[in-house]
Amino acid sequence: MRHFSYFLRHALLAAGALFMATPFIVMLSTALKSQANIFSGSFSIIPEQWAASGNFGEVFTSLPIIQFMLNGALVTATIFCIQVLVAVPCAYALAKFDFKGRNILFNCVLWSLLIPPQAVAIPVFLELHSLGLLNSYSALILPWTISVLGIFLMRQFFMAIPDDIMDAARMDGMGEISILIRIMLPMAVPALTAFGILSFIAHWNDFFWPLICLQDVQYFTPPLGIAYFKTDDAGIKYGPLMAAACVITIPLLVVFLAARDKFIQGVSVQAGVK
Repeated sequence: MRHFSYFLRHALLAAGALFMATPFIVMLSTALKSQANIFSGSFSIIPEQWAASGNFGEVFTSLPIIQFMLNGALVTATIFCIQVLVAVPCAYALAKFDFKGRNILFNCVLWSLLIPPQAVAIPVFLELHSLGLLNSYSALILPWTISVLGIFLMRQFFMAIPDDIMDAARMDGMGEISILIRIMLPMAVPALTAFGILSFIAHWNDFFWPLICLQDVQYFTPPLGIAYFKTDDAGIKYGPLMAAACVITIPLLVVFLAARDKFIQGVSVQAGVK
């Protein structure tokens, strides 16, 4: 019975992994096919007519894909750095300071998680327009500098740290800022890594907001840039489009694999805190 349970558990995990990987397998398969093979009417994972060099070559010759990826890296890195500067002090105060209205403020954070960004897109757009910041890096960065998810995750992590550590630091003469920077932040690396990966994935893949606030190609992020393969005259070039999707997916895989252990550790800590 134990062996059957072991086998069943791993079979379900393998099936789930295959299900999650299927879109990426199809994406890569399509990127290797010619346009005629894609529209042949029969589906196969292995291409019948290979066109990998043509599809990937068109990505780098017809699009400034490197510029798009540099834009994406600049925007996501800047957003994350500012989010950390805002979220960490807020989370520390909500977790370790006992003040009137703390629970109300934390409930506001939880309620804010329920608001989709699309619901406030028009007011944010009008505000940026009035400030003359549309069609710029500022328009891509400013709406996301305060992350309620980051505040929530960091608060949950700080709640798991014993108060005795901070009391000992205060007895040694350390101020709250020193405690936060020199004690809390080094201990919060797993939580920051988990939040960083979530933030990077969300803003690297964001198509909705850049589509609204940008016009100049020089500011385009990767998802918006690869939309160039859809034209009114030629329709959708699925081969180059999927090849471009493969290219912009590589940084996501690299970042996740590089920080996988810290990410799992950070998520595990969040799950264990009530």
